[in-house]
Amino acid sequence: MTFFALPAPLRASSTLRGAACFPALTTRMFTLSTVAWVLPECNCARRPLRTNSAGASPPLPARNPRGVWIVDGEWDHERWTPAVLPTHQLIDDVTRHNPVFVERLDGHMGLANALAMKNAGVDRNTPEIPGGVIVRDDAGNPTGIFKDAAMTLITRVIPPLSAEQTEAAAIAAQQEAARHGVTSVQEMAGSTDDTGGPSRLRAYQSLARQGRLNIRISENLRLLDWKFLAGTGIQAGFHDNLIQVGGLKAFADGGLGASTAWLFAPYHDSPANSGLASDELQKPEQMYADIQGADQAGLQIAIHAIGDRANHTILDVYQRVEQQDGPRDRRFRIEHAQHLAANDIPRFAQLHVIASVQPYHAIDDGRWAQKRLGAERMHDSYVFRSLLDSGATLAFGSDWPVAPMDPIIGIYAAVTRRTLDDRNPGGWIPEQKISVAEAVHAYTVGSAYAQFDEKIKGSLEPGKLADMVVLSRDIFHIDPVEIQNTAVDLTICDGRVVYDASAPAR
Repeated sequence: MTFFALPAPLRASSTLRGAACFPALTTRMFTLSTVAWVLPECNCARRPLRTNSAGASPPLPARNPRGVWIVDGEWDHERWTPAVLPTHQLIDDVTRHNPVFVERLDGHMGLANALAMKNAGVDRNTPEIPGGVIVRDDAGNPTGIFKDAAMTLITRVIPPLSAEQTEAAAIAAQQEAARHGVTSVQEMAGSTDDTGGPSRLRAYQSLARQGRLNIRISENLRLLDWKFLAGTGIQAGFHDNLIQVGGLKAFADGGLGASTAWLFAPYHDSPANSGLASDELQKPEQMYADIQGADQAGLQIAIHAIGDRANHTILDVYQRVEQQDGPRDRRFRIEHAQHLAANDIPRFAQLHVIASVQPYHAIDDGRWAQKRLGAERMHDSYVFRSLLDSGATLAFGSDWPVAPMDPIIGIYAAVTRRTLDDRNPGGWIPEQKISVAEAVHAYTVGSAYAQFDEKIKGSLEPGKLADMVVLSRDIFHIDPVEIQNTAVDLTICDGRVVYDASAPAR
């Protein structure tokens, strides 16, 4: 490994011929290799997926051989006119010979075509799944929309990637990361049904042995895998400076876009619905036993929680563990921590719980969050300023592919809070803005701390890993609105250039 050496510590950034050198950035995301495999696939994130006046459906990839699954999607019905959920009839005519399961960009619901539902054996007689929703029409037939745990009815029949596909996808993903100045990723199990962690780890080790792994990966398996991991004797933070294990991921609820984030009060636009506890949290004592067992084994726990009730419940769980087993450096994490009850904000610092948040969601969801939460409750959303002021540790990430991988746009989001629709030029909930320095710290030191790595990365100083990024502009000294126009010039991992914007395209 290569360590960084300078005459004196540089804890923020170093000027480089008008540009600026920063510690390389860390991001938290879904499964790196699986996501990258579908980069060229059906991506509907920016498409107006709707029928036209003649009733024609939108185009989907035509190059797939008959019978091959079409996956990914990344659609967002909040961008469509009207903003209604699609049904399988919308895509059936153009996907007669290929099963389709395309997920909403938040990963909390997906659209299946008729063939996919047939292959999965799903019909009007399929019972509901705890922690999930099968959206049905007035006659009780599935519309093709499956939410949260119900998505496993379809995903369980999708063939897994081969070892060769996983390696190829990882290479594509690390190239995408390097292009955005990212040299470390915290890869999270995508669902309670995600059993692919071991195969991903084998692929990453294979690439490392070949000398082709140019990114540092912290792999977080499912909480349900804790006994397997504990049985090896591995504890939190175990790594070889490229691949880290010892972290576990669980889920407390769904997402705001799918109206499955678990709230104390009903949704403003759906008065009969307060969201869902996850399939894991449907059995709270079993989930607690798993968390406590994993913690006693020295493993780190990260739990997805978006709604205020979900966050409150997980904070209670973490507090109960500490009360029963005593204090230690656990670094419990809550992933997202999006909507918080006011009295829960100071509990993050009090309980030493890391708020692992993704600032891009604030400028994306801010376009429509008031519909879900109402004008008063939305002010307790994405409360970065309040968390920092209460003493909490913020660790920023992208949540790719739910949001762009680019940390620069994440810094822009945290500092300006200007929503993507340009309707909030002064910032959406502007009192929650933070400074550029605070945002950079959350993407570097904060994220390194969140994976027990603050002693070897996160800042530029002698003895730390030589991971750094050169930006086209010094974001500390420009109009914050211009941060979004800043580019990555150079990315260095372990002392080697892994991306050079000036190099000829290959």
